[in-house]
Amino acid sequence: MKHYLLSIEQPDGGPAAPEVLEPVMRDVAAFNEELRAAGACVFAGGLDRAEASVVVRFHGADVVTTDGPYEREDEHAGGICIVAAPDYDAAIEWGRKLARATTLPVEVREFQGAPEEHLPG
Repeated sequence: MKHYLLSIEQPDGGPAAPEVLEPVMRDVAAFNEELRAAGACVFAGGLDRAEASVVVRFHGADVVTTDGPYEREDEHAGGICIVAAPDYDAAIEWGRKLARATTLPVEVREFQGAPEEHLPG
């Protein structure tokens, strides 16, 4: 099984109104339960607001930090999920389910190397 990153792209701004957010969170909880039941969940979690982030860059001989998110137009990474899937098509299907649950774009990207190369212990 390979590992894939599902990255949720969330619009900038505050949280959605409760009447919009509540059904989304219910659908995300159902997605997470399905993922766990299938044994495909490696890690999943929402991220703190973009403004709380710091960007670290190597510049010349120095490492420079900048407050705030990496500039991405009007969206930011809102959460991630790392899934174990037998192939890219299966990972894409998890991405489809997560996009349906969140109603947001989801980027699917395969990790390099074998899972045992990047898992602890």
